[in-house]
Formats: sequence, C-alpha cells, structure tokens
Amino acid sequence: MQPISGINMSSALQNLSQMQSASGVSGINAPGLGGVGGANGADATSFKNILLDSIREVNSMQQDAAAAVEGLATGENVNPAEVLTAVQKADIAFRMMMQIRNKLVQAYTQIESIRV
Repeated sequence: MQPISGINMSSALQNLSQMQSASGVSGINAPGLGGVGGANGADATSFKNILLDSIREVNSMQQDAAAAVEGLATGENVNPAEVLTAVQKADIAFRMMMQIRNKLVQAYTQIESIRV
C-alpha cells in the first residue's frame, strides 16, 4: 500500500539509521525523558528512539487512512466520517513530522556553519 503524500516511511527510517551510524552519534539522550536516572540513566530513552517511534506511528496512521479510503472505495461498510477523520489525522501527523524534520535540518545546518 502506498503511503499518503508519496513519502516512503521505511526508507526514511533506513536513512535515519544510516545517518546515525555514519556520524558515529549513538549516545544522544533526550534530557528529562529517561526517568529517575535522567539522560545518563540506564532506562534513558534516546532521541533517536523517540524520533523513530514517532515516524512509525505516523506511518501507521497513513496506512490506516489508506486502508479506510480503500474500504470506502470498494464499497465496504465503513463510516465516511471515520474515513475523513483518519485521513485528516494522518495528514496532520505527517505535516507535524515534516515540520520537525525541517527544524532538525535547520538546526543541523546552523551547527554545521559554526566555525571552530
């Protein structure tokens, strides 16, 4: 099934993993998200994992919306309001993920332009 808006989320996940392994950055943790131990605790959730989980969730929303649209188009007994809601949720989640990506790219380019 093709994702909405023509973006392949599995390739995005692979690209993110490749960027992390190429840069050698593996220990970045989101502060305050790791529980009692903080960013250095054993149960700390890494920024990468949070981002990957978010991408998977957006992808799942897009697949659910595509399945709902397909069901509506094939004449299955689905509520059109639920289909519209699923499509709108997937669209909003995708737009939010794109804004997060844009901010990350912007931050990366700013860091990259810092003279050492």
